[in-house]
Amino acid sequence: MRNIKIVIEYDGTRYKGWQRLGDSDNTIQHKVETVLSKMAGENIEVTASGRTDAGVHARNQVANFRTDSDMSEHKMRSYCYEYLPEDIVVKSVEEVDLNFHSRYHAKVKKYTYNICNNRVHDVFNRKYAYHIPQSLNIEKMRKAADILVGEHDFQSFTTLKTKKKSTIRIIHTINIVNTNGNIEISIQGDGFMKNMVRLIVGTLVEVGLSEKSVEQISGILDKKERKYAGHIAPAKGLFLEEVNY
Repeated sequence: MRNIKIVIEYDGTRYKGWQRLGDSDNTIQHKVETVLSKMAGENIEVTASGRTDAGVHARNQVANFRTDSDMSEHKMRSYCYEYLPEDIVVKSVEEVDLNFHSRYHAKVKKYTYNICNNRVHDVFNRKYAYHIPQSLNIEKMRKAADILVGEHDFQSFTTLKTKKKSTIRIIHTINIVNTNGNIEISIQGDGFMKNMVRLIVGTLVEVGLSEKSVEQISGILDKKERKYAGHIAPAKGLFLEEVNY
């Protein structure tokens, strides 16, 4: 038995997210598992570092699977490149220790979110950025972001329904860079819940539009109810950038 770690890049535009679904085969996980199972001649189940939502992209999603196949890592990568759709690419294949688990062993994840903050949208980037024609106050957004950095209960910033799982997370950094109206928000943390990054971005956008104040952010955390946070930013602007172990 071998444990294989793979790093995957994908454009999530036309998929219903990472996670395999019972009523649809249009997920990243299903596409990858189908190809790997044919390659190995056995049923392959792939575990990812996290489940990206419908429409969300990844530049370096990490996953692993177990197999009895003796195919070389190079041939595995070549096989995946040939048979996966062109919007899913396995960038690297590496045999790792049998104890390695892509989700449980992940220490830090980094997401980036793209905003087009110009009067008209960028034709060539419109599928990968949230277009906001109104001027955003970046300094206010940065001050609000600073309040979210650290260990907090982020129950207000998730659509997760269960009360059985902890909603405490650590955000290490939130950086906001504006380059001629192309705004990139990068967020690093120990883990993220369902829609957490998109809710943070939506809330920061509302601060930037003066629909919420910087001073309200602490109160939103304290209330621990999703209704007090901002809107969920569109999925198309979100990228899983990297996962560190």
